Amino acid sequence: MSFKSWLRNIFKRPVTRKIERQENQVFHPLKLGLALSGGGTRGVAYIGVFRAFREMGVKFDYVAGTSVGSLMGAAYCAKIPIEEMENKARSLRAKDILTSKISFVPNKTEKLESVVRQVLGGKNFADLEIPFTAVAVDIITGNEVDISDGDLAKAISGSCAVPGIFNPVEFEKYNLYDGGLRNNIPADVVRDMGADIVLAIDINPTRGYGTTSTKYMELMKAALRILMKSNSVNGYVYSDYVLKVNLSQYDQRKLEDVDEMIKQGYEATMAEMPNILKVLGMRVPDENIKETIRRLKTMQKRAKQIAKEKHIKMKEDKDVLGQVQRSEKKGEADATSIGQCEQNCTEGDETV
Repeated sequence: MSFKSWLRNIFKRPVTRKIERQENQVFHPLKLGLALSGGGTRGVAYIGVFRAFREMGVKFDYVAGTSVGSLMGAAYCAKIPIEEMENKARSLRAKDILTSKISFVPNKTEKLESVVRQVLGGKNFADLEIPFTAVAVDIITGNEVDISDGDLAKAISGSCAVPGIFNPVEFEKYNLYDGGLRNNIPADVVRDMGADIVLAIDINPTRGYGTTSTKYMELMKAALRILMKSNSVNGYVYSDYVLKVNLSQYDQRKLEDVDEMIKQGYEATMAEMPNILKVLGMRVPDENIKETIRRLKTMQKRAKQIAKEKHIKMKEDKDVLGQVQRSEKKGEADATSIGQCEQNCTEGDETV
């Protein structure tokens, strides 16, 4: 190969292939999904999470929840105002949900279902503005049950029915218990619903710890925590990002410190918001970017002002130049007239 051919190959334009759009090919924006974990009464922290999302303009296309996550997820999809959620959380008491005063006797679920209906304003799945799925477990078959239609309050009650604390909830052909028995962070459910990007919220990331007690109830609760931890792994696997809200200082069986837990949920979400927005494909300008934009706008405004002043000056200079040119032409014309008169006068003198 000659040097000339070698040089030509180096600077040869690369061959590009035009990608043509196929018939019936539809392009759509990415769909965002939200998966909400269980966590007992710590679920009120979701109110603070929702407030942070609202302030930052983050909206989701699909939502799924387990246990208390199903209740709060349904409230989000029903677009219940944040302030209304806060008021209902503050007014709720254990006696509004529990029916048994004996530790070893499970509670009936009628009061739980009544509270859920009240919180959601009697709405069903069809009334929700965002597609929603409640995750529960059928104690008859041991299988996970993902519910997206039917009686919303009953489905959520089944998803929240912790074994040993509540009786199972009869829902169609199922006897439902807490969905955390099989899927505590239902990120895979949200993805199956159609979400391209899944954000999971884990309000109980410290689950799985044991106990030194030999009491029956303490042993049962420790066993349940360990089980819930193993059933949370898939949630991390199927999520694009997991927001962990550490509420370990609050008892997940008591309805105290509501405002503190809401605040904790809000602050934890806002602290991770840059990472969340990055994963979701959104951007939020920081102070440096804002200052840069301000300076660019100022420079742009000044440039327009300078251009305007320059344009005015050029117009003035052009007018002055025109006047000078007109004056010069007039002077030439006057000189020509004077010369002509002098010539005529000379010719007349010679004639005389």
